[in-house]
Amino acid sequence: MALEIADQTPLAPLTTLELGGAARHLVTVADEESALEALRWAGARDLPIFVLGGGSNVVISDAGFPGLVIRVALRGLAFDREGEGDRTIVRVAAGEPWDAVVAETVRRGLGGLECLSGIPGLAGATPIQNVGAYGQDVSETIVSVRAVDRCSALPLDVVELPAAACAFAYRDSAFKRQPDRWLVLGVTFALRAGGVPVVRYPELANALSARAAAPTLADVRDTVVALRRAKSMVIDPADPNRRSVGSFFTNPVVSTAEADRLVARLLAERIVADAGAVPRFPAGAARVKLSAAWLIERAGLSKGLREGAVGISSRHTLALVHHGGGTTAQLLAFAERVRDTVERRFGVRLQREPVQVPSVDPLAAEL
Repeated sequence: MALEIADQTPLAPLTTLELGGAARHLVTVADEESALEALRWAGARDLPIFVLGGGSNVVISDAGFPGLVIRVALRGLAFDREGEGDRTIVRVAAGEPWDAVVAETVRRGLGGLECLSGIPGLAGATPIQNVGAYGQDVSETIVSVRAVDRCSALPLDVVELPAAACAFAYRDSAFKRQPDRWLVLGVTFALRAGGVPVVRYPELANALSARAAAPTLADVRDTVVALRRAKSMVIDPADPNRRSVGSFFTNPVVSTAEADRLVARLLAERIVADAGAVPRFPAGAARVKLSAAWLIERAGLSKGLREGAVGISSRHTLALVHHGGGTTAQLLAFAERVRDTVERRFGVRLQREPVQVPSVDPLAAEL
C-alpha cells in the first residue's frame, strides 16, 4: 500500500486555534491498514509520531512537529440491537465527526450521549480525554476501544480494550497518560433504546425547565447546543471567539479539607457572603470538584480580557482565544499568567486540558 506522505505541511489550518508550525511529514489514513503502514513507515525512520484528529483540543508548537503527523480519517457507524432488551451497541470509527454521531443517536432515540452534543472534534478523541459535559462522560457508555498498541512487536497489535482497561478518570484515561503507546481506531458504546435523558447538571436542568416538563433526548440536545453556542463553545466561523480549544483548564479536584480551607478563606476575605456561594461538586471519596471558571473570575481575570493577539473569551472564562496573527508562545504565556494568578490568589493550581504538541516550548513545560 502506497502512503501519500506530504512534507512541511502547515498544521495551524488543521486546528481550531489556528496556531502552530508545520509537520515535517503528514499522512491521512482512511483505514486500519493505512494506519498500521504509517506507524511502520515512521518506525523504520525512527521518527516521532503525533496522531491528529479534529484539531479541537490541541496546541501546536510554533516550531511545528519534527516527525510524522498521522491524520485520522477512518469512517464508519454501525448500530446493533442486543436481544430483547433496550441495549443498543454503537460502533464508531475514530474519524467520525463527534457531533454528527451524537445527533444520529438522538435521532434513533438512543440515550447516553445527548448531553455531549455540540462538542467539536472526532469520535476517536473522546475516550482519550474521557470527554464530558453537562453531567455526562463518555466513560459511562463506552464498552471498549479499538486501538493499535504502538509498543507491541511488529507487525503491531490491534487490540480491543474493555472499558476497565482504559482506566478512565475525570478528563483522563490510559490513552492520555500514555500518548506514545496508543492509536485509537474506533470506539464501541452501549446506549439505551428509548432512553429517558438523565439530567444531572443544574444549568441544563434550569434551561430545560422552561421548555418541557418531561424533556426528550432531542430537547436535551437542542438545549445543550444552545447553551454551548451562548458560550462560544461550538464551531461558528462568524464567532469572534471561534479560535479556541474550548475549556483550556480542567475543573480542579481537591480534597474536602482543601475545599473547606478555600471556602474559609473566601469568607474571611469577604469574597463570598456564605459558603453556598462557592461552586462545589462531589468527586468521589473525600474529594471535591471546584469551578475553574469561577476561580479565574474571582481572581480578577474577566471575560474579554486581551493581551495582544490572545485573551479570554468574551463569553466563557475557561476558553482562551486566539484573535488572529498571534503565536503559540503568546497563548501559552497568557495561560501561564492565568494559572499563576489563580494559584497566588487562592492556592489552587489549574491544569491545562488540551494536548501540547510537542512539549518543547519552555512555557508549555510549566502548564
